Amino acid sequence: MSEPRQLHLGAFMRPVSIHTGAWRYPGAYPDANFNFGHIKRFAQTLERGKFDSFFMADHLAVLNMPMDALKRSATVTSFEPMTLLPALAMVTEHLGLIATGSTTYDEPYHVARRFASLDHISGGRAGWNVVTTSNPDASKNFGREEHLEHAERYRRAREFYEVVTGLWDSWADDAFIRNVDEGIFFDPDKLHVLNHEGPYLKARGPLNIARPVQGWPVIVQAGASEPGRQLAAETAEGVFTSQRDLATGQAFYADVKGRMEKFGRDPGHMTIMPGCLVVIGDSVEEAREKRALLDSKVHYDSAIASLSIALGCDASGFDPDGKLPEIPDSNASKSSRDRAILLAKREDLTVRQLAQRLGGYSGLSMVGTPETIADEMEQWLMTRGSDGFTVQFPYLPGGLDDFVDLVVPELQRRGIFRREYEGKTLRDNLGLPRPENQFLQAASE
Repeated sequence: MSEPRQLHLGAFMRPVSIHTGAWRYPGAYPDANFNFGHIKRFAQTLERGKFDSFFMADHLAVLNMPMDALKRSATVTSFEPMTLLPALAMVTEHLGLIATGSTTYDEPYHVARRFASLDHISGGRAGWNVVTTSNPDASKNFGREEHLEHAERYRRAREFYEVVTGLWDSWADDAFIRNVDEGIFFDPDKLHVLNHEGPYLKARGPLNIARPVQGWPVIVQAGASEPGRQLAAETAEGVFTSQRDLATGQAFYADVKGRMEKFGRDPGHMTIMPGCLVVIGDSVEEAREKRALLDSKVHYDSAIASLSIALGCDASGFDPDGKLPEIPDSNASKSSRDRAILLAKREDLTVRQLAQRLGGYSGLSMVGTPETIADEMEQWLMTRGSDGFTVQFPYLPGGLDDFVDLVVPELQRRGIFRREYEGKTLRDNLGLPRPENQFLQAASE
């Protein structure tokens, strides 16, 4: 009898809770997003729960919302990911450390160096979340008045990926011979100079850091638009997505994995993990009461601002008690815009109702007991809706502690989640192969 499919679990940790009202919840740490002592404790708790990874989104600007809404947001101050994650690497041993790195507002050489360094410091636990940056206000922090057009951002991202991975392959794994007697530190035959020159980018190389422990840090992608799905099928080993129900999750899973064969890729070498807000109670009724209390902590100013961000246009002038009007196209996230419009139509929501939903958290949520939550996760896993979940905690530390202490043991009891880590690296734990150097072969081969 074959072993059941195994669930993978990541934790969405920047902000430490996706829910706008989380910092106001009774017993929550209001400063959880910007207190290293707290975040260290969260990471160690995740490792105790055998989570695959600590996942950090990143913002290159404060959220593009009016000040009356922004003043209520806990996201305005947060650690820079590539400063925080090496610190967390020192207080954990197995937990994967995944950070967002923008392909629009950074250079490939910077990204390649940072993630290679993190991979070495952590002993092979780094992951790069490849994003194009959705917030148009980010452009103003990098000397540009206008955000790059959506499709162009993805074309640049594809080339950016090629440059970064090419730089990671600057050195053979055995390039550094360190022959003390002869005074030779590295073998010149084991060095590759990239000399990339493309439509968007130019980079000579080589990278001045040895090849990462994992060959390449794990490649993660989070876009759900058509260009995002295509980029994922071509490049991603992990996909963070946001399907709200099982049927939509199954369709996304089949679509993205179905595209991989065209590129000669094994669908088993991609882990799809939708974000999921988990609220736990001793009963389903208690869990629902917790969710209602959480949602009550969201002010309407924040709600309408969240709707504006999702739609990519200013929603403050819409009739709150009317239906959503026609929404023009924009350079903001296509997937979040489409999800908001679909939600409004599917549930026949007014602007006010839609804003309240989005103002807290409108994505996939599981609200119930440890047993009912495990039931839902198992169903998604076994019916190919996902390979696991990127868990989003409703408030910290209580939501995290409840998940590790109550849900994880139930998943382990069912035989669908690990009791011990499979290996030392993030690739080991995700069941991913170590990529061959595309330019150089080790002498031992």
